[in-house]
Amino acid sequence: MMKTSFLLIITVSITNLYSQSKTDFSYTTISEYNKQVKKFPFIKMVSPIKDSLIKEEENIIYFKSKKITLAFDSYQLKSREKKPAILLIHGGGWKSGNKSMLKPLAQNIAKSGYSCFTIEYRLSDEAQYPSSIDDILESLKFIKKNAHKFNIDTLKVGVLGCSSGGQMASLLGAKFPKYFQAIVNLDGVLAFHHPESSEGTLAAKWLGGTYEEKPYVWHEASALSHVDERTSPILFINSQYDRFHAGRDDFINILNKYHIYNKIETIKDSPHTFWLFEPWFEDTLLYITNFLDSIFKSNR
Repeated sequence: MMKTSFLLIITVSITNLYSQSKTDFSYTTISEYNKQVKKFPFIKMVSPIKDSLIKEEENIIYFKSKKITLAFDSYQLKSREKKPAILLIHGGGWKSGNKSMLKPLAQNIAKSGYSCFTIEYRLSDEAQYPSSIDDILESLKFIKKNAHKFNIDTLKVGVLGCSSGGQMASLLGAKFPKYFQAIVNLDGVLAFHHPESSEGTLAAKWLGGTYEEKPYVWHEASALSHVDERTSPILFINSQYDRFHAGRDDFINILNKYHIYNKIETIKDSPHTFWLFEPWFEDTLLYITNFLDSIFKSNR
């Protein structure tokens, strides 16, 4: 009887938590594992690491109003030397996911000599474009304002995103090149309305309407619409699914026209969310750190 009562209390508590929150929990590392393990039975979730050389601080509030509170988590290599700052943007179709999903990636990038920040931003159930883009810019403003605390070089900032976060990272890097000196896109589209694109309901929710209803917004929110001679170097890490890099080749053609460094790495025979799992995490990490080092630690 006591066991039954306890389970009932837990069930009610969880139900209340979900009913009181507007957060969409459909995309988490666990839910993605349960989805992908059916096709890739050998995969393993990447776990956070414990390293005494990494200073961690979670839920640092960078914006607060009567309606919303937004925070980020920081991961810094303990060192007196100022480090480049890397902002990490999680995916989830602009409507789900959370900053903690990128903790293992942020920790491991930090080990290579970077100050990493996983950013919370408003999802499409809370606010439509460009609110989440404004959130990321607000977090960067806060980080730079507190550069001494985070031990960063404010002239060396990179932005990294996964899936819809990759789309956002590329848009930020293309639209605001003076803020970001390097871009890393993990399987994020470069153009919403494009022959290679299959974006639909999720994009429409974030963008405030379908392409037929809001063609200007769909165009304006696409990184491909902003790439020019000012755009920073970019690394694309892509899965086997072409639809997740719609507009990439057109984007690269413009970069090549202006002799801007870019690189493509393809993770073969992997799920779209390869960065969350072994055996692909180590290669993904290596591609990222090699690229960042080439931008921030070389005389290239």
